[in-house]
Amino acid sequence: MQLENVNVEQHEVLTTPENLKAKLPAPEGVREFITSARATIEQIVTLRDQRLLVVVGPCSIHDPDAALEYADRLASLSNQVDDRLLLVMRAYFEKPRSTVGWKGLINDPYLNDSFKVAEGLEIARKLLLDISERGLPIATEALDPITPQYLQDLISWSAIGARTTESQTHREMASGLSCAVGFKNGTDGSLGVALNALQSATSPHSFLGISPSGQVSVIHTRGNPHTHVVLRGGSNGPNYAAEHVTAAEQALQEIEHTPSIMIDLSHANSGKDHRNQTVVLDAVIQQIRNGNHSITGLMIESNLQAGSQKLNGHDLEYGVSVTDACVGWEETEEMLRHLHREIAVRF
Repeated sequence: MQLENVNVEQHEVLTTPENLKAKLPAPEGVREFITSARATIEQIVTLRDQRLLVVVGPCSIHDPDAALEYADRLASLSNQVDDRLLLVMRAYFEKPRSTVGWKGLINDPYLNDSFKVAEGLEIARKLLLDISERGLPIATEALDPITPQYLQDLISWSAIGARTTESQTHREMASGLSCAVGFKNGTDGSLGVALNALQSATSPHSFLGISPSGQVSVIHTRGNPHTHVVLRGGSNGPNYAAEHVTAAEQALQEIEHTPSIMIDLSHANSGKDHRNQTVVLDAVIQQIRNGNHSITGLMIESNLQAGSQKLNGHDLEYGVSVTDACVGWEETEEMLRHLHREIAVRF
């Protein structure tokens, strides 16, 4: 009588994190750059640097070539606005699904349900190295608790998404990540789960995971002191207006946490319409011009071309998202230059 693995077809053994990093190592120059970028982000989210952290890029990356073209454009723009904005490129390889759907480049790099995870990890790491060598810090969503051992050495900022902010597993994982972490409010728009997550992630934890050599281990963490909240709206509406930000400031002060807030221009704050991201941006700019200092970051979903497309087995349009709809590059550049001009008052 079978008692184990009743619904498991097979186990596919992956290479260890150590082996993947040995195959695709981070050059010394990249290591120095990421260390510097992380330190700058930590300064911003702890209110010691008045620049804005702007996490901008595709909702998810499915085409490495298009991602590198986007990175080239963003790196060029970054050099022109870095006195007031720190641009960090979104490189989201794992997508949480409400039911089912494409789970991201790591899980299904060929977008055909072949689930070549070993190849997905290698493709993702190579792309992260290529982007880093262009002088761009990288942001991602930490979703699978195993993946960080393979990739997190190349990440400068991480998000914990609205679906997982309440998860003990993700709070424990965040407590051990080597970069600043933003916790999104819950899918219903409530801030409470994110506040609880901040308090949990800043504390030490011990939990099961894997070691760099691939062994099942008990991981003991110190706690992550560089955490903050991300307001992304919810089922009860957006939460980017001044009254929402003020309420978040007060709630953070009550738990004796730095009042550091990132505003997600997309998701429920835009009513899931990418064209409304500029509306949210203008509202945030006005708050900054009115003297707000707790808004330390913004998140923009952007791609080479605007909109989104379905995965239907046919040829895909280049530079168009296969998950959430994004603003196109021209509008992205206009938004960032506008933001750069308008927040001069902060300096």
